[in-house]
Amino acid sequence: MNQTADDYIQLSEDYTRIEQAILFLERNYRMQPSLTEIAGSIGLSEYHFQRLFTHWVGISPKRFLQYLTKEHAKEVLESSASVLEAAYQTGLSGPGRLHDLFVVAEAMTPGEYKNRGEGLLIRYGFHPSPFGECLIATTERGICFLAFVENNDRDKALQEVITRWPKAAYKEDPGHTGSFVSPIFSLHPGETSLPVQLHLQGTNFQLKVWEALLSVPTGQLITYEDLAIAIGRPTAARAVGSAVGQNPVPVLIPCHRVIHKLGDFGNYRYGSARKKALLGYEMARQNRSN
Repeated sequence: MNQTADDYIQLSEDYTRIEQAILFLERNYRMQPSLTEIAGSIGLSEYHFQRLFTHWVGISPKRFLQYLTKEHAKEVLESSASVLEAAYQTGLSGPGRLHDLFVVAEAMTPGEYKNRGEGLLIRYGFHPSPFGECLIATTERGICFLAFVENNDRDKALQEVITRWPKAAYKEDPGHTGSFVSPIFSLHPGETSLPVQLHLQGTNFQLKVWEALLSVPTGQLITYEDLAIAIGRPTAARAVGSAVGQNPVPVLIPCHRVIHKLGDFGNYRYGSARKKALLGYEMARQNRSN
């Protein structure tokens, strides 16, 4: 189902409270709080909390929270193994095109890497999304950066882009970048008619890790260790973790699908609550479409 701009505004507003609820659970999970207690932590009745969740993801809070347990994560890891093995056996498709048919990517040239964006015009805009406000930045060759705005600090999000491309020229152009919101956050490739073009800055190792991440389907998970094996570097799990953390386009390159082998969700550049929200949202929608 295609989302309108108003839909994304509402989903973004809903997400703020969803994140607060997840943070409450992270702090109090040992006490196994009831739905009434969780709802009360964000100033809602259980009834309104139920409605909020249903609008945001389409399932009950109780069902959503089941997706965020270690036990469920372990089950998904086990079921993901055969899916991922099949994906890896097809091989990666080369430097000009990443494996996932939904995302077409072009790496910056060595000259562009050396020049740090000199001569490039980067257009950017701030937009609501199902996971809070985000910044989208593009060059003429595709999306070069995606960041979530934390604590309403747009300047910090923009600085992340400038740090990566310090010599580029910048133009705020939400009319241009707004056209990318729906393709990015549809979360299901079949919901958009055209692939999303990326223009990525990264080392060869980072690009290889990001390429492998695109083989992890929606609703599936992979460990850092298995991701290292997938790129042919089985002893490089720590370096893989670093590359995952440097992913310039979260959601599109799904670094949130990488977790620890014991079922811990692990860290995320934009907060553990947002990582859990992304995973829960995807799992819920995947199960509804099956």
